[in-house]
Amino acid sequence: MMEWITDMDGAILLFIQDAVRNPGLTPVFIAITVLGNGAVVWILTAMGLLIPRGTRKTALACAAALLLSLLINNAALKNIVGRIRPYDTIPGLVPLIGRPWDYSFPSGHTASSFAAAWVLYRRLPKRFGIPALALAGLIGVSRLYLGVHYPTDVLFGAVSGIGCGCIACVLVSALARD
Repeated sequence: MMEWITDMDGAILLFIQDAVRNPGLTPVFIAITVLGNGAVVWILTAMGLLIPRGTRKTALACAAALLLSLLINNAALKNIVGRIRPYDTIPGLVPLIGRPWDYSFPSGHTASSFAAAWVLYRRLPKRFGIPALALAGLIGVSRLYLGVHYPTDVLFGAVSGIGCGCIACVLVSALARD
């Protein structure tokens, strides 16, 4: 079963490399992935949400979701699973950015993006939440396009991030006063 998943992951990444990558898209996907570096776009969003009184609980939930994602995905799961990056295991796959130093599973960029975006989707009007989820999705896709994650890394990162966002919303609603 695991071999089938690994083969499918590799085939998808090689398809992206051979059929989708092009000189016009590459700088766009690099810029998108940079937004997810260190969760900077989501941290700045949370900081901005601290300013209006009506969105402070959302800012706290966003910060809690990011912290949960960091602890669960980057500190724990990456080191427990220890999955090698795809460019080191798939012959012919060429990464388009510098090689990340940590393990591959799950995608931390995707997990943190979906953790924060899910909070925004659940707690803000949909005109803000839907674009946040779209950006999270684009950040995940950028990791595939750039050749630094397997599709299953990104898929699990999205699911895990949404889980972290749900937990953070529940915790902040239970602990924070209006």
